[in-house]
Amino acid sequence: MSTGANFADFKSDKKPTWCPGCGDFGTMNGILKALSNTGASPENTFFVAGIGCSGKIGTYVRTYSIHGVHGRALPVGCGAKIANPNLEVMVAGGDGDGFSIGAAHFIHAVRRNVNMTYVVMDNRIYGLTKGQYSPTSGTDLKTKTSPSGTYMPPLDPLALALSSQGTFIAQAFSSDLKRLVEIVEAAINHNGFSFVNVFSPCVTYNKVDTYQYFREALVDVNDIGHDPTDHEAAKKLILDSETEYQGILYQNPNSVSYEESHGLDSPMWDLSENPPEDILNLLREFY
Repeated sequence: MSTGANFADFKSDKKPTWCPGCGDFGTMNGILKALSNTGASPENTFFVAGIGCSGKIGTYVRTYSIHGVHGRALPVGCGAKIANPNLEVMVAGGDGDGFSIGAAHFIHAVRRNVNMTYVVMDNRIYGLTKGQYSPTSGTDLKTKTSPSGTYMPPLDPLALALSSQGTFIAQAFSSDLKRLVEIVEAAINHNGFSFVNVFSPCVTYNKVDTYQYFREALVDVNDIGHDPTDHEAAKKLILDSETEYQGILYQNPNSVSYEESHGLDSPMWDLSENPPEDILNLLREFY
């Protein structure tokens, strides 16, 4: 049910300080447009941001938000959603924040399947710290910390999510706003943990994974007749290291969220005036 909130209602009056041309502008606009399309309201939306260029998004949205600790945005988001299942929880991060120091939290957040959305602005480099290679950087990417290339294969976040029993796995491009909005909207409406990896080019430090590269390389799964509910077909596409895909790679139509499986249907802060008797009995055993 629509709240009447539009795209502009979700934007704050703070001017973004991202570099001109940064892909994060498009990613943020896509997220906010998707939120307005789903009928979410700014008053009932909670953004959790990690550290990095992407982490600034909490300042640029007119919702409740928190700028968390490096790599720890997901546990904060999970806690907020479990404490208040009525909140629309959006977690935003980058490839360094989410797949390096935050990799373990990512794996277990996917497994837990809390009903929330995680959007990663993947620029395949560390931008805020001025151009070091990240977990998703290509083997031949030359940076300040890899002057001859990384000599390591890039981490595949889609494969990591699938192997962690993800129920919604998608990929988008910040410059294709129409598809980005469609994908994030579907993620928000999904019953469970939704992961959307967004190619969000860094125009300052990554001269390889550019807008032009993604426009030429991306293959939309809708154009090849992919069925996102087919797990085997999804696995085949995700493990295809030769092709960059856009769209919903996998969605489990029978997904049961953490809240449903644990009977969490009301805010935890809505407690009675007196503590439950069984808690008091437990305390009496020790005091």
